[in-house]
Amino acid sequence: MKKRIPIGVSDFKSIIEENYYFVDKSLFIKEVIEDGSKVILIPRPRRFGKTLNLSMLKYFYEKESCDNRYLFSNLKINKFKEVMDIQGKYPVIYITFKDEKHSQWERCLSSLERLIKSEFGKHSYILKSDVLAEYEKEEVLDILYGRASHDTYIDGLKLLSEYLYRYYNKKVVILIDEYDVPIQSGFLYGYYDKVIEFMRIFLSGGLKDNVYLEKSVLTGILRVAKESIFSGLNNLDVSTILSYNFDSWFGFLDEEVEELFKYYNIEYDMDNVRNWYNGYIFGDKVIYNPWSVLKYAKSYREGFKPYWVNTSSNDLVKRILSRGGEKLKIELESLIKGEPIEKIVNQDIVIKDIDSSSENTWSFLLFSGYLKVCDRKWKEGDLYCKLTIPNLEVKYLYKQIIKSWFNENVSSDNFNIMLKSLITGDIETFDILFSEYVLKSLSYFDVGSTESEKVYHAFVLGMLVSLNKDYYVKSNRESGYGRYDVMIIPKDINKKGIIIEFKKVFAKEDLEKAALKALKQIREKKYRQELIYRGVKDIIELAIVFEGKNVFIKKNMQSL
Repeated sequence: MKKRIPIGVSDFKSIIEENYYFVDKSLFIKEVIEDGSKVILIPRPRRFGKTLNLSMLKYFYEKESCDNRYLFSNLKINKFKEVMDIQGKYPVIYITFKDEKHSQWERCLSSLERLIKSEFGKHSYILKSDVLAEYEKEEVLDILYGRASHDTYIDGLKLLSEYLYRYYNKKVVILIDEYDVPIQSGFLYGYYDKVIEFMRIFLSGGLKDNVYLEKSVLTGILRVAKESIFSGLNNLDVSTILSYNFDSWFGFLDEEVEELFKYYNIEYDMDNVRNWYNGYIFGDKVIYNPWSVLKYAKSYREGFKPYWVNTSSNDLVKRILSRGGEKLKIELESLIKGEPIEKIVNQDIVIKDIDSSSENTWSFLLFSGYLKVCDRKWKEGDLYCKLTIPNLEVKYLYKQIIKSWFNENVSSDNFNIMLKSLITGDIETFDILFSEYVLKSLSYFDVGSTESEKVYHAFVLGMLVSLNKDYYVKSNRESGYGRYDVMIIPKDINKKGIIIEFKKVFAKEDLEKAALKALKQIREKKYRQELIYRGVKDIIELAIVFEGKNVFIKKNMQSL
């Protein structure tokens, strides 16, 4: 009987006992043990196996009444006697924050206190011993019955580690999964400072200068700057996706994917699998998205689908891209066209500052799995990385986000009619619909001095997504003696080629005169040279000028 594909199963014991397929990452345990750091933070994108790996650590370390050694008997780690000798020798505190996605602080706080209560409940056997004083037992009972003070809950990690040490006379292993999930929710829903304060005190109590701590491993998506959470935690070592430590244990390697497909007798095209689900770079390893690979393995007859990007609402990604300025939208356009951008990557991101600068935005997208590093270098103390979109699945997400910008402001039908009228030369219809689009988009984007530029970039992105099957859409490129704003190049040279020049018109300047100047610029700078070189003979030259919310469009009739 073939092993089952473990979609959404993240408990290590269940996978081993219930005949699920397991990609053997057990040597992760060996690297954790051999790492000299007391506290290890390993940020990785969501659904890359963080919870499963921490669950595996839990069953390895855990000093339980039942022996869990059998779980590892057929795994690679079992070959290392010196490692297996410490299996089952430590008390373990294991807390996962992966489901703490609340829209209100009160609900978040209540849920965090329930998590702490639940972990104390797992170790309630300590109440039957004489290692705790009566007042300490009362403190534990207050937590279990939900009547403890806020301060008692927030000190829970420190208290429980001390009590477990006294019970077992053995230092404690603390495992914290997805520590930054409630922090991201706090950022999205306006209680960031409150949740940061809670997490700082809670984690510091268990991890900073804790004499009862043997080892701690934390996972999350972002590193988060030390000063915001891990203040003064000098025993913390962080291994981001740019680090070479732990680079093989989260996500699948090429040989692991091939072995999985062979096991299930799946007829596969590895080039297509790579194009869709590969491309992440952790350290110097090329990594597949494990969630998408498993989903594809289960339903491969249905073809390639964007499994990973459809597992979350991606609210944070959409928010920071929508709030980005002109430069960010130009760079997003380049990424979608497959062109790398070079950025200074900040590994110490403070979540509340993610959308305060484009550098923070790109760093967030990188560490969250929406970009990859194709080259990097240190220069004057800064890390410069060339960034690209990792695969077709993530590219799909960017296109969907862009489409949503338009769907929120212009009906899908009207937008399609607008683009069709443009590429067929029906400029009168295009003028009416584009003017409507501008009015709605100006209300949608942040008000500022570069409104028309924002509309222009949003419009270019929309064309890029909607026309890329039959056209190449380029912007701000050299042709002739200058740089055009937008060029729509047909893949079929018998179709119309279009050159668009956008102009922002200031007060008292005549719209029509500005349009004539724009058309003159197109002719004098010979922007049409690229189209002519490609063999396109039917060329439309178009001037689109703005003055506030007023739009004026003029076509060069001689170009038809």
